[in-house]
Amino acid sequence: MKAASRKVLAWLEKRLPLAPVKDAVEHKTVPVHRQTIFYYLGGMTLFLFLVQVLTGILLMLYYRPSANEAFESVEFIMTTVPFGWLIRSIHSWSANLMVFFAFVHLATVYFMKAYRPPRELTWVTGCLLLFLAMGFGFSGYLLPWNKLAFFATKVGTDIPSSIPVVGEHILRFLRGGDNVSGGTLSRFYGFHVAILPALTTVVLGLHLFLVQILGMSVPPHLEKAAAERRPMKFVPHFLLRDLFGWAVALALLAVLAAIFPWELGDKADPFAPAYADIKPEWYFMFMFQVLKLVPGGEIAGVETEAIPILLFGLAGVVLLLVPFLDRGVVRRGRSPGFMWVGVGALVFIVVMTAWGYHSLVPIWVVLLTVVVLWFLSLGTRRSEREAAE
Repeated sequence: MKAASRKVLAWLEKRLPLAPVKDAVEHKTVPVHRQTIFYYLGGMTLFLFLVQVLTGILLMLYYRPSANEAFESVEFIMTTVPFGWLIRSIHSWSANLMVFFAFVHLATVYFMKAYRPPRELTWVTGCLLLFLAMGFGFSGYLLPWNKLAFFATKVGTDIPSSIPVVGEHILRFLRGGDNVSGGTLSRFYGFHVAILPALTTVVLGLHLFLVQILGMSVPPHLEKAAAERRPMKFVPHFLLRDLFGWAVALALLAVLAAIFPWELGDKADPFAPAYADIKPEWYFMFMFQVLKLVPGGEIAGVETEAIPILLFGLAGVVLLLVPFLDRGVVRRGRSPGFMWVGVGALVFIVVMTAWGYHSLVPIWVVLLTVVVLWFLSLGTRRSEREAAE
């Protein structure tokens, strides 16, 4: 058996450049300090994306992207296809968890100052991946063609129309016309299964490449402690821990899908009255709530609703440019101004989300996430004390 394995490896070695890859894997290490647990969040987001890809491919085998057949095809998946209901529920739950972990990962990277040179492009590609993940959520929401998704998409695509000059063009681009119709469904399906996956593959490949060649960043205030500790080998130690987390996540997905299966609702009816209190997906709620608070009217010929939309767009650009704007962390190793801006933005997002749902659940979720990450970091701190002794 071993002789056969050596022959296979020798055959591959002559045809593929495996030696540099093997050398890179053997020498790759991960810094060890009390915030090492944060390094696993990116891998968890990647795992949930892979779950999305696999379950999405399975759903595509039966899904039909037309206004006349979309709802019935999803209903067929959930009622007739063996384990179809489970696959769809896992797909929906993993989509929400993927966006959640992407947010948490971005927040930890921000507060760890991991965007410092030379990792500016790593940060930029990470932000782009978060935007793409939100695009997946928005485009996939309409695909079941149920009433809630139909009217939520109608409201969501109508929001950009208030932007001066380009608003109407954006609306028609998203809807494929003036109204949400079967053409909109086909267009969103194309976004969801072709355009966004292609863009994500390119950006994700570049992001992972940058992470591999630049390694893991260490927070400025922990660089001395990390230098005094022996780093962890990526293979097998870090990888096995990553895989264990993936196994736990898969079990959690299965439990959520089995206990709380994703509902289908009623088929979309363009002539039916809209729901009284339409709400978007939770990761758009903070923006939606701000728009609800803006009074109608115009300012200097510009609709008031366009102002927060433009400000959110500007905030997205600023987020991308954080590594180039935060020069204090380069000169002094810290930037308290950017830290407090990040805290304020996080509080704003959580509070507006809780306000939109009229519930404290978003706040409790954030607090629970902080407590869990702190608890998991205790293992690293205990190892630090043992090493000191």
